[in-house]
Amino acid sequence: MRVLVVEDELKMASLLLRGFRTNGDAADVTRTGEDAIWMAASTHYDAIVLDVMLPGMDGFETLAELRKQGRWTPVLVLTARDSVEDRIAGLDVGADDYLTKPFSFAELLARLRAIVRRGELERPSVLQVGDLRLDPATRQVWRGTTEIELTSKEFALLEAFMRRPGAVLSRDQLLEQAWDMGYDNRSNVIAVYVNYLRDKIDRPFGANSITTVRGAGYRLRKDP
Repeated sequence: MRVLVVEDELKMASLLLRGFRTNGDAADVTRTGEDAIWMAASTHYDAIVLDVMLPGMDGFETLAELRKQGRWTPVLVLTARDSVEDRIAGLDVGADDYLTKPFSFAELLARLRAIVRRGELERPSVLQVGDLRLDPATRQVWRGTTEIELTSKEFALLEAFMRRPGAVLSRDQLLEQAWDMGYDNRSNVIAVYVNYLRDKIDRPFGANSITTVRGAGYRLRKDP
């Protein structure tokens, strides 16, 4: 592997560098998030090991900027901050894995191998189709700069559409995404909630995002 280590503690950075080189991996080290961003843009890395507590731009901000720029290199967040809230923040902003200090270097290598096997798949933390955006972590939706309030079922239904833009989704597929197994799938609940969504995300903005495909289901257009 070729790994970028973003760590401002010199002792920890040296230990990581030595460990990677002993293992036969190539590793570069930087102490700041700002440097990590331009290094990731100029060099292909198989993975990034990213500390959270960095001078200037912290690790979460660095990761968010990498993902914003379309950099999908697998990232393992390595930090002493082990609260549940910090782990959630790291994963929601686009981390592929999270390991707290102190740690076993063998486990670090195993976790890196696992996320590298997945490859550089696009995993945006905020879904976007046209000018429609949905944040699964904060459960917010926007059309352009206007925030739209949705109920939990409306949100679940829209998320199902936005994860597969352009695809025709049947009533049964949509029911599986937003309702539990015990729900009576013979009802017209999908048609009702699709109409609710249109009233909130389309009609007030003169858009026509969700279209009906007769006899098949519904589609969220890629270019509403």
